[in-house]
Parts: sequence; structure tokens; C-alpha cells
Amino acid sequence: MSTMRAVQVVGYHQNPEMREVDVPEVSGPFDVIVRIGGAGVCRTDLHILEGQWADKTGVALPYTIGHENAGWVHAVGSAVTNVREGDKVIVHPHITCGLCRACRTGDDVHCENSQFPGVDTNGGYAEYLRTSARSVVLIDDELEPADVAALADAGLTAYHAAAKAAKRLTPRDTCVVIGAGGLGHIGIQIMKALSPAKLVVVDRNPEALKLALDLGADHGVVAAGNQVEEVLEITRGSGAEVVLDFVGEGGSTSEGIVMTRAAGDYHVVGYGENVNVPTIDLISAEKNVIGNLVGSYNDLCDLMALAARGLVTLHTQKYALDDFQSAISDLDAGRVRGRAILIP
Repeated sequence: MSTMRAVQVVGYHQNPEMREVDVPEVSGPFDVIVRIGGAGVCRTDLHILEGQWADKTGVALPYTIGHENAGWVHAVGSAVTNVREGDKVIVHPHITCGLCRACRTGDDVHCENSQFPGVDTNGGYAEYLRTSARSVVLIDDELEPADVAALADAGLTAYHAAAKAAKRLTPRDTCVVIGAGGLGHIGIQIMKALSPAKLVVVDRNPEALKLALDLGADHGVVAAGNQVEEVLEITRGSGAEVVLDFVGEGGSTSEGIVMTRAAGDYHVVGYGENVNVPTIDLISAEKNVIGNLVGSYNDLCDLMALAARGLVTLHTQKYALDDFQSAISDLDAGRVRGRAILIP
């Protein structure tokens, strides 16, 4: 059996390590082996290394992380008909059964029998990844795996939240995006494509705000202490109909809820802290707190259609797979503009 390089979690609260492991092989009729062309580095990977997911997944260590993957089909199982060897694909982060109630309704994110490569089984910080026929989406010839890999999770999560939010937004409305980083800079582009609402972006980094304005945001607000007041001023004291919080820590949740107008929707996408809000504030203003996970297979197909049209492009910093620790450290220290991508 041939071997490959893979970046593995060997223990929590310690750095991952590069290991030589077996190349995954086809073992089931619907298996697809993907040769990785790019693997996105996500804040969730930092949270995995901190042990935040340990109790939720119960995954046995060591295992390979990386859940934002794109590349080329290397091998397929006997029943696979939707892709063939050599096809260029992006990989939906979940492996789903297709048979449960959630899958039957297209809500495959909530599959009752799913696996989540990179979170609860081996992922794509490696040269090859095993996934399923239900998880691979053909990508446009013009797109390169390393350029779109992070759309598999960061883009898909942003799309899922933005598409939900956009359903209620009219040209009279305001949408506030908190965080213009890895997720946020994608969410801004998706909101511009899907919604006519005024777009206000809040970020502590002036460079990130400059990118947000270049991407089509109407207002940029520096999170330097007065951001809540500035947003309220822009919205004539009422707050925004929709707030998309791509940060979810460092105090953004309490600020986000204050920025949300009466009967508005506060979408929490990034995570890390608790949402603490007096129930009287929720009921008196009828505010909605909405959780967002990752998007469905159909969401990913829609997102790739936007990418093929050039309406969503990723800003990336690329690193060799061997340089994985630099990518992780740069993300942790806030040095990554857009999304960090590992390339085997």
C-alpha cells in the first residue's frame, strides 16, 4: 500500500504533526478518492486543536484535519456515475447517506448518518482524501482547485447564512456584516449577488474594511469601540433588519444583538463565546437569534455557479503543505487576509 503525507492532530492543546499514512483506497461502491489540489485552513481547525470539538465528535486520535477541499478525482467506486478519474471537483464537507429524511428533503447538512472529514474522520490536509459520490461537485474549467477550495466550507457557510438572510431583505433594508475576514469577505460578495439591501461592514482591521468596500459594501465601520453607535447612526437609530456575525467571539454577539432592529434577525455564524441576552430584550423587541452551520449540496452548486460567473472570488494566501504550521499560526495571529490554502 502506498503512503502519503498528512497533517494530523496528535493531541489537544499541542501543534499538529506531519505523518506518513496510507493513501485512502476505494472500499465502497460510492467512494470517491480525490487528489487534493488545495485545502483551506479554517478557524474551526484552531478550535479542533484547542479541543472544543472533542466531546462532540469523540474522534480517535491521531487523525487528519482539513474540511475545505478541492482537487481532481483519483479513483471511484463501482457505482459512481457522476464523476470520473481526472475530473476537477470541489468537495462538500459532509459525507451523507442520501436515505434519511433530511437528505431526502435536500437538507443533507443534517443527515442522520453523516461523516465530517477533517472533523470526525480523516480530512484533506493531505495528498489524498476519501469522500463519496454525493459529496463531489464538478467545477468550471476556468476555476483551479487551490483558488476555490475554501468555498467548500467558508464559502458554503457564508452562502447558507446569506441565502437565508436575503429571503427577507428588500431595497429599503440594511444588512450588517460583522467580520470581513475569511468568511466575511465571501459573505459580502454573496450578499451583493443575492440582495438589494444596503450593506454595512464592521471589522477591527482597516485593511479588511478597504477590501470590503472594494467588494461592494456601502459603509465600512472600524470596530474601535464606537461601532454599535455608528451602526445605529447609519440605521437612524433602529438597527439593521439583518446582522450576519461571522466572528461570534470577542464580544461581537452582544454588540450584534444591539445592532439588530426590532423583529430583526441576528445570524450567528462564527463561534467561540456564549450568546448572553436578557429574555426580556428578545421578547420585547421580537428579535430572532439564528444559528448557521454549513450549507447543503445544493447551496454548494449555487455558490459554484456564482464563482463561475466571477461574482464570488476568494482572496487567498497559499502555503505548501509542509508549511502547515505557518498557515495555522498566521491565521491564529490574524495575519491572513482572506483565506489560507495548503497545497500538497
